Amino acid sequence: MFHCEVIDNSKEKITIQKAKKFIESQKCGASLYFLGTVRDHNNDKTVTGITYDSHDVMVKKSFKEIYEDAINKLKLEHPTAFVEHAKGYVPLGGISVIIAVACKHRAQVYEFSRFIIEEIKKKTPIWKKEHYLGEETTWLEGKPIDINKA
Repeated sequence: MFHCEVIDNSKEKITIQKAKKFIESQKCGASLYFLGTVRDHNNDKTVTGITYDSHDVMVKKSFKEIYEDAINKLKLEHPTAFVEHAKGYVPLGGISVIIAVACKHRAQVYEFSRFIIEEIKKKTPIWKKEHYLGEETTWLEGKPIDINKA
């Protein structure tokens, strides 16, 4: 089972309750929730929020491809995943992305969740503009995190 959506943050907020309800299953022995939130600093600047923009149709297509790649590469049986990403302004501490996964075993959920977020960072057309103290803003260049530094 798979759910993916881009959420207009001006109309609705991303919450863990919807994700929890979607991934609950007696077939799975492990569940994991990843929340990406807006932090208060980046590149030695004080961040006050982030505006996300996206090509929604392509984002959903990308999320589905990432889910299918994960199943094939990680050889998962009956995995469940829920992915939502915010669009629009997200304030400091707000949730920008949620990834909730359920699998038979705990090792699988960690690998599955990590795979999804790393591939989203690499492949999905989502752009972010950071807002800084003093009203300065900057559109950021996309780049995946270095797993060795995480």
